Parts: sequence; structure tokens; C-alpha cells
Amino acid sequence: MFQDFLRHDELGLKIGEAAARRDWSVLLPFFNERDCIGDTVASLARQDERPLVILIDNASTDDSADVAVAACRDHDLPYVLVHERRPGKVAALAAGLACVTTPFVATCDADTWYPAHYLATAQTLLERTGVAAAGAYFVARAAGTARRVASALHVNIAARLLPAQCHAGGAGQVFRTAALRGAGGFDPQRWNLVLEDHEIIHRVLKHGAMDYSTSLWCSPSPRKRDRASVRWTLAERLCYIVTAATQTGDWFFYNHLAARLAKRQLSSDRLRERRYQRATAPAAVFAPAVVA
Repeated sequence: MFQDFLRHDELGLKIGEAAARRDWSVLLPFFNERDCIGDTVASLARQDERPLVILIDNASTDDSADVAVAACRDHDLPYVLVHERRPGKVAALAAGLACVTTPFVATCDADTWYPAHYLATAQTLLERTGVAAAGAYFVARAAGTARRVASALHVNIAARLLPAQCHAGGAGQVFRTAALRGAGGFDPQRWNLVLEDHEIIHRVLKHGAMDYSTSLWCSPSPRKRDRASVRWTLAERLCYIVTAATQTGDWFFYNHLAARLAKRQLSSDRLRERRYQRATAPAAVFAPAVVA
């Protein structure tokens, strides 16, 4: 059984022990991901840079947490289990970031596979002078060399042409922890809408550059999504490009895009893969479980 009532000083000690001599923490939020999360955890366990995995159960109604913990134990992978009852990915990431004590942190999705060199490649980028974040491109796990090269060229050329904006989804973002926290971290009071991966990079870019590499990639699940579209419109995308280039991104995100997304009811909880019943209980700060 998991112990959900560790005092905060006990939790800090346990996290410190688990993160000792490690460079990486991985934030892994999930909601009803029992069919995919085991494979994701297995790929994280094979990393050349072995991380502390912070599992964030965002009020799942299945046994995703049990599956995730069992996978960590099977692979002897250090973990923390956090229960965040406020619905939405931003709240989950905020709860997980509170547990991070390592110099580098990655945000990973529970339905995504990461090659063994993923964190080591990311660290090489983040250790460059002036780099605060890095981004991975998405490519199918079984993709051939030609497809992988094409995807790598696409993201790297886009990043060179438009360096002031984000070119990587949240499943493939990595940060210097100090830069992420310096930018305010994940904060549902500031931004509790979709496209949180672009908004967080907008803030982090004020603390350093974002880098990319032909070797930094990951493979999201090809399963069909059953949620409504959470994409921005073409007009919003074009406005993002212009405002990023003219350093008026604050206006774009907080005065323009936020109102438009809110009008379309695209709050952060819309990123969940399945319909769910909104919690009626008061939001918990976070209830951490045992560290292995």
C-alpha cells in the first residue's frame, strides 16, 4: 500500500535521497493511461542518463497509478507518486515541479516512447552556454532513416528561421530547472489553457535560448484521439509568428490568445484523452506517495 500522508520534511528527505547524484527528473502526468504508461516508463528506465521519475496522477479513474508504479519497480527506476486532484495538465505539471531537486527536468507524456539517448542528448544541448530549454521532434517509433532525417530537418530549419517561438510539443520539452523556475514554472493561476507548451516556452525564452538537435526525438502513440480539437486557428498561428518576432509575445498570449481560447472553452483539462467527471471535492495541493 502507498503511504499518502508523508510530512513535507519527510517527503523532501526522500526526494533528496532518490535524486542524489542524478542530473534528471522527469515529470510524467497522466489521466487514465493504463494501456500506455508501462511502455513509457520502460523507455525512461533504459535512459543512458537514468532519471528520477515523478508520476503525477491527475485524478485517474482507472488503475494507471498502480500500473505506473509497478513498471517503475519492475525496472528498478526511482520514482515519486503525486496525486493532483485539480483537473488539467498544467496543475499536474505544477504539482510535479514542486518535487524537482535536479538541475535538469523533462516533461514527458504517458503515451510516448523515448529512445535510450534522449536525456543524454538533451543534457548536451542544455549544457551549452545560454541555453535554457531544448525541444524534441516527433517521429514514429518504426520510422525509417529518410523519414527521421526529414522530420529533423523540418524542426531545425524552422527553429533557425523562427528562433523566438516554440517548435516542440510538451511531450518533447526539456529545461534547465533554474530557468524553468525563474520563468515562474507551470502555474494554473497564470495559464490554465491548452497550448501550455507554447506559453511556457514563451516565458522561458526570457531566461535563455531554446535548442534543437537532429538526434533529439521521441515517438508519441499513434492512437486516435477522442478529444475535441485543441489547436489554434491559422490566424492565431500567424499572429504568434509576428508577435514572437517583434517581442510582443506577452500581449499575444495574455491579452489576445487567452481570451480566444477561453471563449472556445479550451481549458487545460481538455488535453485529457477521455471524457471525465469533474471533481466536486476541494482541490488538493498534492498528496505525495512513497519514493522508491
